[in-house]
This record gives sequence, structure tokens and C-alpha cells, in this order.
Amino acid sequence: MATPNLRDKIKDWLSPVVYLSSNWLSQIGVLVVTTAAVLWILLLPTLIRGEASNPYLGILTFLVLPGIFLAGLVLIPLGIWLRFRRERRKGSYPHEFPPLDLHNVKLRRLGVFILAVTVVNAIIAGQLGYSAVSYMDGVTFCGETCHTVMEPEFAAYQNSPHSRVECVKCHIGPGANWFVKSKLSGLGQVVAVTFNTYDRPIPTPVENLRPARETCEACHWPEKFGADRLRVIEKFADDETNTLTKTVLLMRIGGGRTSRLGIHGVHLGPGVVIRYAHSDHKRQTIPWVEYDDGKGKKTAYASADFKPESLKDMPVRVMDCMDCHNRPTHAYEIPERAVDAAMAAGTISPSLPFVKKQAVELLRTSYSSKEEALRRIPAALGEYYRSSHPSVFTAKQSDIARAAGAAVAIYSRNVFPTMKVAWGTYPNNIGHTDFPGCYRCHDDAHASAAGAKITQDCNACHSLLAMDEPAPKILSDLGLVAAASPAAK
Repeated sequence: MATPNLRDKIKDWLSPVVYLSSNWLSQIGVLVVTTAAVLWILLLPTLIRGEASNPYLGILTFLVLPGIFLAGLVLIPLGIWLRFRRERRKGSYPHEFPPLDLHNVKLRRLGVFILAVTVVNAIIAGQLGYSAVSYMDGVTFCGETCHTVMEPEFAAYQNSPHSRVECVKCHIGPGANWFVKSKLSGLGQVVAVTFNTYDRPIPTPVENLRPARETCEACHWPEKFGADRLRVIEKFADDETNTLTKTVLLMRIGGGRTSRLGIHGVHLGPGVVIRYAHSDHKRQTIPWVEYDDGKGKKTAYASADFKPESLKDMPVRVMDCMDCHNRPTHAYEIPERAVDAAMAAGTISPSLPFVKKQAVELLRTSYSSKEEALRRIPAALGEYYRSSHPSVFTAKQSDIARAAGAAVAIYSRNVFPTMKVAWGTYPNNIGHTDFPGCYRCHDDAHASAAGAKITQDCNACHSLLAMDEPAPKILSDLGLVAAASPAAK
């Protein structure tokens, strides 16, 4: 039970608070808090889901609303303090206040009300804070809030194998340390967007990206053996019949806890450490490589024009997954490959004469804006068949329209004039057909002091089972396509 002295102290503390709380600023604070609480109730279904269907609704729900709510809570004590200071300065601050009796029913009700409101406000503030953090970690916030800046990356993400993996799983990963780093980095990005000082296009590679061993390898780890994989590459020629040929590769993935075979085994096998120096920011020119086989032997390889004294001025990096898989999610296509894929899928009909050639030419044409491209591509493709192949234009209008739509879709997910993202802006280091990729090191020109070279032998990474063949026999042998009948041979 409270002692008289304690009771008197409570009265002495509570009396001026009750007196000073009668001011316009505190009353506005109560109004703001109440309004935010009502909005919170109305938006409760969205808060429970932890996401918003519209990015701007998400900004209101998870960012603006918590700010309003907390601002109202701050106004209440601020108004009390300002009135106290004002009355003390004027000399009108009373020495005694109306007596407060804790046995008074009204006072008890007031105390219970204040306590209940405080608890409720704490719950609401905590829930809003948690929801705000969760929302800022969501795909909608990352991809659509800063629409112009992130439009290219978000479009590529939606068309990637990781389209159902949340952005933060790769860009932040688990743990408080990188969570805090990402939020601090995000503040700088917000400032850049606010004042329109961000780079166009977004520069890569990202310098402060979390190491792949802490993110990628949560799902993909080099200690896991990868069996050989069959890859069939379909290519359509730019002739009238869009001649189809196929290349068949058997990819030597390798890896595993004990194996140094295959692509992963050689590069990331047990004990293997590869260091390299790059002379450009994009890491596309690599004049020096050091290979540690994990058994005590290190071998340095250098290009013919490399000068040893220049090594001290170059960044030296330990190779990891991202040096080859540099666009695992935000991968952009080039026109030829994208059209081949669309024709193989049937969205662009191979029965349309010269459709491969026409589609690629239209995609590679320079347009001042995306809107212009989306307008001109369908019109130009339709006009080509109307003027050059009138019978095809009459008989296959639906195929032409579908092909135009597929070409527009290819352009829309790969070219972004506002962000200065064009064909080939972001090189993809997997393979060696469209960009240097593997050949940055495997060019048969990087040699050691003893004359050994980093091989360019095709069979080091894959076996070439067929190359640009109309009907590779290996596919029929494997039962992947029907074998040709004797009459057709």
C-alpha cells in the first residue's frame, strides 16, 4: 500500500500535468493520435497481410501513417512543456493546484483511461513500426516505390528464375549487421532519388553487395555435387523460312565436397582459392589471375601485355559465385536470343517469312522513348507484311499481331530509355557467346611464368554433342524428339 509521502508525491506530479495539458498543441496531438488510430483500424486488413497491392497505398500504410501517429504522441508532452515554460516566464505559473484525491472516481477513471490509451498506443506503435520495416523489405517497395529508378531491375527480376525470392533474401540476407547497413545505405539512395542525383544507368557491379557465400550459398553451395546437365540451344536463322538449328551441350557442373572436377569443382572445389585483378570497374578486363589449388601450389597467370608493377594499382578480388553468375536475377537479354526464345515458345510464329530478321531489326532500332517503341514496333511489323507479303498479311493477321506483341514484350523488359538501359548495357558473364564472360580468363592467352596457360578448350566445361544441326541425332537417341521415319530420310 502506498505511503502518505508517496501519495503526496503522486499528487504533486499529477496536478501540474493535468493543469498544463489543457493547451491547444497537446489537444492537436490527441486529435492526431486519434485520427491515426482510426486510420490504423481502417487499414488493419492490409497491415495483417504485411503487404500492399499498390506501392503508394503501402507508403501511406507503412511509412506515412506511423509518422503521423508518432508525431501526435510527441505533440502531447511538447505542448505541456511549452505551456510550463511560457507560464514560468510570465510568472503566472500557480504555486498550488486544485487538490487531487485518488479516491475520486473521475480521477481514477482518468488514470485508467490514460493507462489504457498508453498501452494501446504502444501496441499500435510497435505494430506499425514492425509493419513498416516488413513493408520496406518487401518486393513491392523495392521494385515499385521508386518506379523510374528500379523499373529496369524490377522488370528483369519478374522474368528471372528468382522471381519468387524476396529481394532482401539476396541483397541483405539474415542478421542485424547487414540489416542496419542496408538501411543506412538506403538513406543515401532516398536522398539521391529526392534530389534527382542518381546514376543512369545504375552502375554495376554493386560495390557494397553482401558476399555471395553469405547469401547465394544459403541455397546454392559449391560443396554440393552437380551432375552433368544437357542443354539444348535453339537458333532461328534470319532467312525467309527462319531455319531452325539446334546446338546440344553436356555441361560439366561438377563440384562436391571432394571433387575438383567440372566447372564448380575447378573454380570452387575444396581448398581452391582464385584471386584476380581487373583493370576496369565492370570487371570485364582481367589481366592477372592467381590459382591456389588448395594443396600448397599457387600459380599466377597474366595476359601478354600485363606489367607486374601495375598490379599494385589494380583492385584484387577473391573470386566467388557473382564473378560468373553476375546477373542471376536481373538478367537482360539481347534481341537475337530473346527472339529465338519467343519463336521456340510459339509466341512468334516461325511460319511468318523473315520474322526473325524483321523482329531483331525492329528491336535494335533506336527509339526516343518506350512509348514510341511500343507504338512503332507493331505498326512497322504489320506494314512490312502488308507491303512485302500481302498474302501472308491477309491470311495470318493474328500471327502477325501476336508476333508484334511478343516483340513489344521483349523490348519492354530489356530497354529503358529513361534510365539509359539499352541492349548490352549490363554484360552477362555466364558463357562466352554474347559477352566475353568465360573468355575474360579462358582466352588461351593468360600464361604463367612456366608457360602454362588458362585453357580455352571447349571440353573443359562442356562436351559439344551437336552444333547448329537441324535435327541432332543425339536428341532422338535420348528420346527427346521423335526419330525421323525411313521414308523421310
